Amino acid sequence: MSEQMSRRTVLALISAGSFVMPAFAEGQAAYPGKQILLIVPYPAGGAVDLAARLVAEKLRLDFGQAVVVENRPGANGMVGAAAVARAQPDGYTLLMAPREVFGINPILMPQQAIDGKQDFAYVGVVATGPYVLVVNPGLGVSSFAEFVDLAKQRELAYASFGKGSMAHLNIEALARKLGVKMVHVPYRGAPPAVTAVATGEVALTITTPPAAISLMQGGKLKPIAVGNERRLPQLSEVPTMAELGVADDPLILNFFGLAAPAGTPVPIVERLNAAVARAITAPEIAAKLEASGLVPAPGLRLDMARLVNEDVERFGRLIRELDIKVAD
Repeated sequence: MSEQMSRRTVLALISAGSFVMPAFAEGQAAYPGKQILLIVPYPAGGAVDLAARLVAEKLRLDFGQAVVVENRPGANGMVGAAAVARAQPDGYTLLMAPREVFGINPILMPQQAIDGKQDFAYVGVVATGPYVLVVNPGLGVSSFAEFVDLAKQRELAYASFGKGSMAHLNIEALARKLGVKMVHVPYRGAPPAVTAVATGEVALTITTPPAAISLMQGGKLKPIAVGNERRLPQLSEVPTMAELGVADDPLILNFFGLAAPAGTPVPIVERLNAAVARAITAPEIAAKLEASGLVPAPGLRLDMARLVNEDVERFGRLIRELDIKVAD
């Protein structure tokens, strides 16, 4: 037989995968070889959009390829999430979203047919957003202890960002922890919920600092507790739940994470994870995130997968117990 492979030999090697695997490995080694699309499932201008654009610019410099941020809102983040879940698993379509998109919304909106445990390859958490418990100054409380005393005397109304939102679930968890009942008033997003507290329509809500720092500084909102391991630089006078003696802090902080479609090769996910870690720990990027009230949180890709799995169990149980339905 000649030095060249016979047609039969070539076909046998292909059927055995001998040619496919080296080509696949070569494709991974060359990643990224073209533009990357980073989908944000909310309108431009929010905290998740800010984090996405900061990371995208750093990835562009790191990879030498364009990283285009596209805002694709709808169905509380599920339209953009579905687009990524159904994209080719090649590392060129990514999703930046908060934790409820991965672990809460799929339970509340099963019609969207997104499974947080199965439909994504998790790259890693990018940043966390601690929640601040804020009340209307007219409520007449100046501390968390006074707030608890008042909540035990009468039912207080609280604003959420919508049924099943992090504000809804977190405050219900807090109420259970304190042994009190509160009246839920849902609004269409964080800005109107925060405004409702500032104007006195409702007594309280939770918020991340970027959404309400000016109202707090202007005296229109009274911050009384922070759900975080340590105090926030922007609100250094506000104690943490741990300092207040509330074990197992019920104000679970939000996180923004990066994900790719399920089936994306692990080497590509690992490369993305390392690049994102470099991006968010760069001094200029970290400073911008922190100035907006976010905390850079580089971690392993498996850490994010674990968090999503825990959310599905934790919030799924709470949603069932409270019988929360988006269509209600």
